[in-house]
Amino acid sequence: MTVTDSAPRSRADAVRHRLGGRSLNEIGLLAAIVLLYVVLGSSAAGFLSLDNQLGMLRDAATIGIAAWGVTLVIIAGEIDISVGPAVAFASVLVAKGAAEWGLGVAPAILMTLLAGLGWGALAGWLRARFDVPSFIATLGVWSALGGLGLYLTDALPVVLPESGLMTVLGGTILGIPTPAIVMIVLFAVFAYVARYTAYGRSVYAVGGNPAAARMAGIDLARIRVLLFATTGLLAALTGILLAARLGSGNGGAAAGLEFDVIAAVVIGGTALAGGRGTMLGTLLGVAVITVIGNGLVLLGVDSFLQNVIRGVIIVVAVLVNVIITRRARATRES
Repeated sequence: MTVTDSAPRSRADAVRHRLGGRSLNEIGLLAAIVLLYVVLGSSAAGFLSLDNQLGMLRDAATIGIAAWGVTLVIIAGEIDISVGPAVAFASVLVAKGAAEWGLGVAPAILMTLLAGLGWGALAGWLRARFDVPSFIATLGVWSALGGLGLYLTDALPVVLPESGLMTVLGGTILGIPTPAIVMIVLFAVFAYVARYTAYGRSVYAVGGNPAAARMAGIDLARIRVLLFATTGLLAALTGILLAARLGSGNGGAAAGLEFDVIAAVVIGGTALAGGRGTMLGTLLGVAVITVIGNGLVLLGVDSFLQNVIRGVIIVVAVLVNVIITRRARATRES
C-alpha cells in the first residue's frame, strides 16, 4: 500500500471511530431534542411560546452551571452528589449575609463564592489525602449543608434586600435571562479548558488510568482538590443566581438538583467509569433534561410520577452509555 492510499483510509477510520462513539451519542441527543420539540410543540399548550422558552433557559442554567464542573469530576472517575443542598445553602448564605449580617450584597456574594470553594476543596482534600471515596465525601457535604441551610433559616425563606445587582442577576440582559448568559459563558470556558489545556488533559488521564497518570507525573491530589473546589464554586454561583431569581434564600430549594445534574452529564455521554466525556454532550444532556421536565409540567403529569420518569431516564441513559462505550471499544480494537 502506498502512502497516498493509506491517508484516505486513515481519515475514514478516524471518522468511523468518531461516529462509533462520542459523536454518535451527540447526534442521537440532537435528534431526541428535535423529536421532543415536535411532540411537545403539538401536544403541550404554550410549549413553543417565547415566555416558556425563556423560562426553560432559566431552568437549564440551574442545571447546566453545576453540570460543567460535575462533568470534569465524572471524567476524572469521581462523583459529586452534594450539588442540591450546596445550591440551597449558598442561597441562604448570600441572603443571610446581605439581609441579616450587615455585609451588603456584593460582600455577601463574595463570601458565598469563597465558602463554595471551601466546602468543595474540603471534599476534594478528603478524597485526595485520606482516599475517602468521593461518593462518601460528598454525601457528608450533602448532609451537612442540607442541615445547615434548614437550621439557619428554621426552614423559612430569607428575603433579600432591594439591590440593583440582584435584580440584574435574577433578571434579563437584552431579553435573555442572566443565568442563561452565565451558563453559556461558563460552557465556553469549560469546553476550552477540557479540550485545550494541560489541566483538561490531566483530568482525562486521571479518569482513564490513575496509576499511569501518577507515573506520568500528574499530581492526582492537586487535580482532585481543584475538581471538587470547582464544583463547590459553581454550586455557590448557582445558589446566588437562584436567590436572585426567587428574591430570597431557601434551605429547601434545589431539592433533587444533584440527580438532574448527574443525569444530564450521563445522558451527555460522559462515562461513569471515567476517562470519556465532552462538554457539548453535557450541554445536550442539560437540554434533554430541561425539555422533558418542562414538558411533563405543561402536560399536567403528577409531580411524583415525574420523579419516576426521571428515574427511568437515568437508568436508560446509563444503559445507552454502557452500550456506546462497548461499541467504541470494539471499533478501536477492530
